Amino acid sequence: MASTAIIGAQWGDEGKAKIIDRLASSAQMVVRTAGGNNAGHTVAVQDQIYQFRLIPSGILYPDVTCVLGNGTAIDPQDLLAEMRQLEERGVSLSNLRISLRAHLVMPYHKILDTLMEAARGREDLGTPRRGIGPCYMDKVERIGLRVCDLLHPDEFAHKVKENVKIKNRYITKVYGGIETVDADAVVEQYLQYGRTLKPYMADASLLVYTAIQSGQTVIFEGAQATMLDVGMGTYPYVTSSHSAAGGVCIGAGIGPAMIHHTLGVMKAYITRAGEGPFPTELFGGEAQELRDRGNEYEMSTGLARRVGWFDGVMGRLAVRANGLESIALNKLDVCANMPVVKLCTGYKKDGSAIVDFPASLEDLANCEPIYEEFEGWGKLDFCKTYEELPEAARRFVARVEEICQIPVTMIGVGPGREQTIMR
Repeated sequence: MASTAIIGAQWGDEGKAKIIDRLASSAQMVVRTAGGNNAGHTVAVQDQIYQFRLIPSGILYPDVTCVLGNGTAIDPQDLLAEMRQLEERGVSLSNLRISLRAHLVMPYHKILDTLMEAARGREDLGTPRRGIGPCYMDKVERIGLRVCDLLHPDEFAHKVKENVKIKNRYITKVYGGIETVDADAVVEQYLQYGRTLKPYMADASLLVYTAIQSGQTVIFEGAQATMLDVGMGTYPYVTSSHSAAGGVCIGAGIGPAMIHHTLGVMKAYITRAGEGPFPTELFGGEAQELRDRGNEYEMSTGLARRVGWFDGVMGRLAVRANGLESIALNKLDVCANMPVVKLCTGYKKDGSAIVDFPASLEDLANCEPIYEEFEGWGKLDFCKTYEELPEAARRFVARVEEICQIPVTMIGVGPGREQTIMR
């Protein structure tokens, strides 16, 4: 297929980078379409672990062009640090391209992100406080700064100074902060970033369009996931961009007809990093065992993720909202040797069974999961084909397919690049 969108179908951390890495081996381009350095992607290659925050994970293949699309939020300081870290490990960045239309995360965004979260108190959203939300706020308010602005120093300086006047007032007068921003220092620093990044800047929309039109295989790399999409997710506990499949078009600068396949990535269980209702959440020792088995800790902060059983109600929503055509089911191995594995097929709310995911968080908080139980299965390390999976594991996969009504075409049986069964 000429182009495939890889979409997280839960609350993120489904192992999208592993799937992208596997498919990128036969692709010519990988395009990140949304989000910033608030996303973390991990790829295991033999005994090497690579962790990405913003750069597409396809960068490990030297012949693959990796594009940061116009839907991304670029923190130049952090991006350059990530680039240096990869170069120090021998990874070539010659094929990295950054959209001229991508928006810049500015120092005042990070200050405001921290102050805004603190002001919410116990009702904070659980953001990583890296300025991504305020950056997208400026984008919508039409006062944001873009990568292309770095190529016009005088105009960039004017825009920064006008923004800083406003932002410093917000920092001190609205939120009571004491750390203000020096506009001149920001201008000097960011123009230096621009000079360093200039060789990587490009019209990403044109690059992607030309690649697809010429018959190249293009992978669109999703960040975050469906249930964190600002429109379809568990609002307001969501990210600030469109992380569902619809956001791929805007974030890459191409039309919907140019996406030829949409693949949803799920785990055999489910996790959540932020706040908000979580119907299948586990607690206590049961939760800790699953968390440790799956190493469910945030890449950047080390914070523990919330964990729970696979949610088929959410799976159906993800299929519908993204137009998913197939599923990559990761971390089936994590459930190995568990006495019982559960799968949520519906919710019970106010005494009645429902099978569709509620829009209201108040309704979702009142939902209790309806479970089917599956016999546990043994280790999957040796499994290279679907037929080699234990019968109990195959029954679980078949039930996921039945509930979501699309096929599971990739199955993760370990963290390594090669530990993926292709069907």
